[in-house]
Amino acid sequence: MPWYKLAANLRHRWSRPAGFREVLVLAGPLVLSTGTMTVQQFINRVFLSWYSPEALAASLPAGILSFTFLCFFIGTVSYANTFVAQYHGSGQPQRIASSVWQAVWLSLASVVVILPCALLARPIFALAGHTASVQALEVPYFQVLLLGGGFAILPAALSSFFTGQGRVRTVMWINIVISITNALLDYALIFGHFGLPRLGIVGAAYATVIATALGTAAFLVAFLFGPLGRRYQVWAARGLDRDLFARLLRFGAPSGLHFMLDLFAWSLFILLVGRLGTVSLAATNLAFQVNSVVFVPMIGFAIATSTLVGQRLGQEQPQLAARTTWSAFQMTFVYMVSIAVFYVLTPRLFIVPFGAKADPAQFADVQAQAIIMLRFVALYSIFDGANLIFSAALKGAGDTLFVMLMSVSLSMTIMVLPTWLVCRDGKGSVWVAWSAITAFVCILACGFLWRFLQGKWRTMRVTEAPPHALPTYPHPDVPVVEGEMP
Repeated sequence: MPWYKLAANLRHRWSRPAGFREVLVLAGPLVLSTGTMTVQQFINRVFLSWYSPEALAASLPAGILSFTFLCFFIGTVSYANTFVAQYHGSGQPQRIASSVWQAVWLSLASVVVILPCALLARPIFALAGHTASVQALEVPYFQVLLLGGGFAILPAALSSFFTGQGRVRTVMWINIVISITNALLDYALIFGHFGLPRLGIVGAAYATVIATALGTAAFLVAFLFGPLGRRYQVWAARGLDRDLFARLLRFGAPSGLHFMLDLFAWSLFILLVGRLGTVSLAATNLAFQVNSVVFVPMIGFAIATSTLVGQRLGQEQPQLAARTTWSAFQMTFVYMVSIAVFYVLTPRLFIVPFGAKADPAQFADVQAQAIIMLRFVALYSIFDGANLIFSAALKGAGDTLFVMLMSVSLSMTIMVLPTWLVCRDGKGSVWVAWSAITAFVCILACGFLWRFLQGKWRTMRVTEAPPHALPTYPHPDVPVVEGEMP
């Protein structure tokens, strides 16, 4: 194709409804928002790698397992985003605040379930079979994170009020403040600076809890007293709506269960790899952490996709919902292919921060394995972008049960089972385990693409039809951003 035709085609794809520009208007702040959280975790892991190899090895399994206990509720309450998006798209603003409140009540109730789970720390990590020095760090890290878990769940509910309407800058700025606060507290509490005690890995856990608690307070203030809160009279809508609460559970619970079981499968993978020794576990943690820095920001594109699909379906425009999905996929695909090239050609560039202040002799073996692992990541990351975008589109329509069943069944059979067979005696090959995880991600992407192309999602809705007597708001081709009138 001549260059001028290619340029004209790109301009058309950029400016048309549901094109690249529309997705980027919403996804850009969300990418920054999720990116700051990733940088926060990256800094955490780098500081712990400077502290000791055992602290680095313990941080990911304990951190990801504690999050596994939270993510059913996080995934369920954050599904209020789809309700808000579809109500916003269908011109039913009077239902937006009420749908968020149902998620808030569920968030508060979840704390009663989560707190007792901290007592399971010792038997869980004893069963994992990691070395005694690593277990001694995993247990307190897990317990502190879980005891402060409510501060991770409630913001997921409150932020849906903003993201579902396309008002994402509030979420971005609050998450930036959380990340900066966490990084400063990490430095102070891990190493004992600014007159604070030297707490090591436990200090990292306290830093996370304190920062997320401040973020929760900020979201509450914005929700209750901000301009949107006053406009939608959110306090007046605070009652429990049994029908709406039941629908949130009906559609949100499969999303939350998918989130939990998917993360549980990844947790099992990490725990099983830990049986192969501290070096393999630390290298796996390092490779995952490197990938999260460049991959997790793409979750911003997934949230934008789910939101825009929900809004377009609320407007009864499934063809634009499909176009939104393809626009998001094309952009994430180009990005992930570019990153994969760097993983293969310059892997040490990503590993340098971890080894900057680590013991060279101890870190050498970890680095050697991590470089090879990044080649596996390079392959599966190309498919992982498709996983994010197509599953987000399905969730934005309400097809949460399929997403859960597909992901859980494949993760257990293709990723976890082969890893268990290889690692159960502590003498297997870590490369067989990494081959299994790569196969899982690639096959899962094909499954989500197949479901999306089937088109059943086009007729799905999570909200009731609007009464004809109610006035509707106009729907611009480009989603509303902060500071603009809808």
